[in-house]
Amino acid sequence: MTVQGIAGGHPPIVKNIAWPDEAATAMFAEALARHPAIGRSLIELQGDLGAGKTTFVRHLLKSLGVEGRIKSPTYAVVEPYTLAKNGPETGQNAGMNIWHFDFYRFNDPREWEEAGFRDIFASTGLKLVEWPEKAGPHLPQPDLLLHLEVLPDDGRAVTLMAYTPTGAELLA
Repeated sequence: MTVQGIAGGHPPIVKNIAWPDEAATAMFAEALARHPAIGRSLIELQGDLGAGKTTFVRHLLKSLGVEGRIKSPTYAVVEPYTLAKNGPETGQNAGMNIWHFDFYRFNDPREWEEAGFRDIFASTGLKLVEWPEKAGPHLPQPDLLLHLEVLPDDGRAVTLMAYTPTGAELLA
């Protein structure tokens, strides 16, 4: 895991937490989903295979009001979602666009550019990115990065890094 400074040379805000079990993962996702800044965020997820990146995303999407099966985008590369404008998720999240990316299968960072993702990343909405390092320098700076590590007791050590004011809001 590399630690970059934010624009202007300011270091990222770093916070370390633990998720002892999946219930703790779900609680963190629910808290994050309630934050007003979530709908305009780019969140990167790093960690080895099986670290819990997709599990966290599923809990976050359910907490935001996504209904039905939430598929891993490992083969499709991206799974888009749009929250309903009415129903239980009305309010700050109504109509929110969400994209869940998984770049695990990228062999060359240029694949990101060739796939035409620039417009999605420039648009409003929540972007969740697994395996961001596979896209190389093409991704914009994340607002928040979650680095997950599996602990010997199957819990997770999570390092949160906020790189932008939006990321700092999410950590507040």
